Amino acid sequence: MKITHLKTNHVENPLGFAIDEPVFSWIVTDTLDKKQTAAQVVVSLDNTFTQIVFDSGKSCGAEIDSLAYRPEISISPRTHYYWKVRVWGETESASGTAWFETAKMDEPWQAQWITPKFNDNQIHPFLFKDFELPSKVISARAYVCGLGLYHFEINGEKVGDEFFTPYCNAYDQWIQYQTYDITEHLNTGSNLIAVMLGNGWYKGFYGLQEFSKKTYGDQFALIGELHITLENGEQIVLVTDKSWKAIPAPVLDSSLYDGETFDARVQKPGRSRGKIYRTKPINLDMNKLQARRSLPVCINEEIQPLAVIQTPAGETVLDMGQNMVGWVRFKTSAPAGSRIHLQFGEVLQDGNFYRENLRTAKAEYIYIADGTETVAQPYFTFYGFRYVKVSGWVGVLNPEDFTGCVVYSKMDLIGTIETSHPKVNQLFINALWGQKGNFLDIPTDCPQRDERLGWTGDAQMFSGTACFNMDASAFFAKFGYDMGKEQTKFDGMVPHVVPAANMAWGGSSAWSDAATVIPWTVYEFSGDKAILAQQFESMRAWVNYIKKIDDENGCKRLWNSGFHFGDWLALDGSDPNSSFGGTPEDFIASAFYYHSTRLVARAAAVLGKNDQSAQYGVLADEILAAIQQEYFTASGRLAIHTQTGLVLALFMDLAPAEYRARIIADLKAKLRKDNFHLRTGFVGTPYLCRVLSNNGANDLAYHLLLNEDYPSWLYAVNLGATTIWERWDSLKPDGSFSSIEMNSFNHYAYGSIVEWMYRDMCGLNPSSDDQVPGFRRAQIAPKPDKTLQWVKAGYRSAAGLYESGWRIGEEGELIFEFTIPFNAEAEVILPDANQGEIWINGQKSLAGIQQGLNLILQLESGHYRIEYQPSRSYRETLSTYVPAIKILENKQAKKAVRRFIPMVGMLTKGMITAMGDDSLRELTATPYLNLSDEQLDEIDQILSRFPLNK
Repeated sequence: MKITHLKTNHVENPLGFAIDEPVFSWIVTDTLDKKQTAAQVVVSLDNTFTQIVFDSGKSCGAEIDSLAYRPEISISPRTHYYWKVRVWGETESASGTAWFETAKMDEPWQAQWITPKFNDNQIHPFLFKDFELPSKVISARAYVCGLGLYHFEINGEKVGDEFFTPYCNAYDQWIQYQTYDITEHLNTGSNLIAVMLGNGWYKGFYGLQEFSKKTYGDQFALIGELHITLENGEQIVLVTDKSWKAIPAPVLDSSLYDGETFDARVQKPGRSRGKIYRTKPINLDMNKLQARRSLPVCINEEIQPLAVIQTPAGETVLDMGQNMVGWVRFKTSAPAGSRIHLQFGEVLQDGNFYRENLRTAKAEYIYIADGTETVAQPYFTFYGFRYVKVSGWVGVLNPEDFTGCVVYSKMDLIGTIETSHPKVNQLFINALWGQKGNFLDIPTDCPQRDERLGWTGDAQMFSGTACFNMDASAFFAKFGYDMGKEQTKFDGMVPHVVPAANMAWGGSSAWSDAATVIPWTVYEFSGDKAILAQQFESMRAWVNYIKKIDDENGCKRLWNSGFHFGDWLALDGSDPNSSFGGTPEDFIASAFYYHSTRLVARAAAVLGKNDQSAQYGVLADEILAAIQQEYFTASGRLAIHTQTGLVLALFMDLAPAEYRARIIADLKAKLRKDNFHLRTGFVGTPYLCRVLSNNGANDLAYHLLLNEDYPSWLYAVNLGATTIWERWDSLKPDGSFSSIEMNSFNHYAYGSIVEWMYRDMCGLNPSSDDQVPGFRRAQIAPKPDKTLQWVKAGYRSAAGLYESGWRIGEEGELIFEFTIPFNAEAEVILPDANQGEIWINGQKSLAGIQQGLNLILQLESGHYRIEYQPSRSYRETLSTYVPAIKILENKQAKKAVRRFIPMVGMLTKGMITAMGDDSLRELTATPYLNLSDEQLDEIDQILSRFPLNK
């Protein structure tokens, strides 16, 4: 037995984070034990555990929950706490030591905000101070914040491995400071502390509406305190004040959008022979300073260029082989004064470098050499790119001198999926890279053009996929904190982007519903109520904002006013040139009004706020009744006949129970009319395949997944995509642009299909019981399909590692393999299985409860191999989904379908060839071949006798 992944407030060994109440979590691995019988948590002020401040004692059963344990301790400012846990099952084990250290908390600042006394406040400064230490340093901490962004050095070495501090947040509401352990950086004797400041989110171009260089402020500023304990017992506090000095920095200009210019000839503090300037205090609100909530943004991966391309236009271009976010680090010894110019882009056009889709963003790095050999990289910018155009290079360009630095918020990668289909595997990888590239402190829509904003809709739609792929609990908690801060300015309204920057508009359904959906999703995955407690007032405020609008419009319990993005970028709008889809915005708004209200009621129940749970439950019932009266006919038809409309009706349980069968049938008919291709946009796409798989149309979900022509997920894969695109057709089949405007090649929203892959293809789901979150109890319900031979997934949940996989054997048998972690349990739903006919770990078993065609098992921790012959065929056979020509080439199959299609005997060879790869279902959309869904399903049963010859 091992105890691993010890975290405090979902961060491993957090230093200086905002911790109001410590919450411990851990995972038990490498054990055959089934259940936790007892556990003990101990907290101490020293790592030998002689100064114990909390000891739970050996507590039995579930009293100590590894998902979220709250020790009853009162924490103090600037204090280091150590903790460990011991777990008992049939055996026992003790963990290693974890720790957390508090920040200044409510302790007053002794330091001042300072700024350089330059004539031009756009000159990037290095602020510095020399000081002496008379004896060896025992411990030292620095509490630092620099505006816009800062780079922190002591004695010429970078402190820490983070970039873009103090990060992106609503600076008009709060400002983060970071805590550093600088013990090893300080010397006995002379020391030099230096901080370089650059533009970023606070200062510099940022926002979408009229660009501004001072969205939050227009002056560089620094505040910092060093608390040092010496071997002789002396306590020293060094603070920023007017005694600090300043010089112009080697960064001449910086911008998140435009890039950076660096002049290596400009000397850093300690070596500069130029003029030294004084600093002065600057008046900034000290009350806004708070301990950090942002996860560290680091270089998490490095990749080498795939190739060096000489384009038809004569350009030298590096191909990194992957659309990535970060920068290129390079080694150079160019002569002094040489200008090396890097430009970053996502795609080539006609073989040449191209970046018109970045709009006004220059996305460049200019390095002016000083004649020495050095390694160069930017300090205050990042790029979204695959291709790098290199100009001004001196000598032969060696690709080994270049390294791609992949930068994103530091989160554990916890989910993997692999299948028998290489293109599906690439789709999964593309979605993961989209998350890496857009989870840089905030969940951005895109990382490359002049935008890079925290669009709430994209984040909401992708949140489930995000939590499967990475441990995103702390990441979303910080995003939610910012969201709540912004809502206080707008009477509960949620801005379209968070932080709002210079965009004081919002309140759109599905986008602003991030306020309810994301906290609930994080709770489901993490098992920690803290996210609901933190965000509950934000959740309520959003629903109350909608209700206020509703009340002002006559209490109709519908949301039919205001601006809404609707099913953004759907393909069923009346105007093909418009970004708005065909599903009425009022219907989408009312659906999310209901959905969010219901989530608030559920969150209130989890938090023990029973009166509020009842209050919002009543409101949800009223909204549902109004929706059903407004949008459903007496015969059970949804008045809105779009894919997204039908999907929302089913996913959000808007349809009366007696109407569901009709709605499902209408959705299948709609897909048939649309030639079995999705037409959904940002709103409908996340739910489409999930609705199909859970409403008797699993085959259609797989069909949509595996479509390769436009519009489909694999269309982009076939064109070489390495991330998810903003549009279904960002590139045309010939590789040319479909549109320059709003055309990002790293836009994760449509990557939400991966949540379906985890939940339905692989079957991994949290419990439907709101009181048992975090996969302590799971529902494992894989839904295989004959179009794939095998799939397997691993997911290191808050409760431990789950594995789920299936394959179709040579004789058509289904073979499942499941792993359930220690102290967890799962309800396993086996499709098309009969009680008494399954084998578990090599033994025939009578276990389970028959529920229709499925067999329900209750399994505890362990590894299981389950095998059985399903009650229907899962072998890849002829069907109405394969190219019709395959059916017609098989004489027996052709004869079998003749009673449904009498004209089949009259088809000539030329007519058959002209069908191309169209399936029988696609051909039924033509006037001369009109078959109902029921007839097509019956044909599928007949064709299942005939193997598919590839």
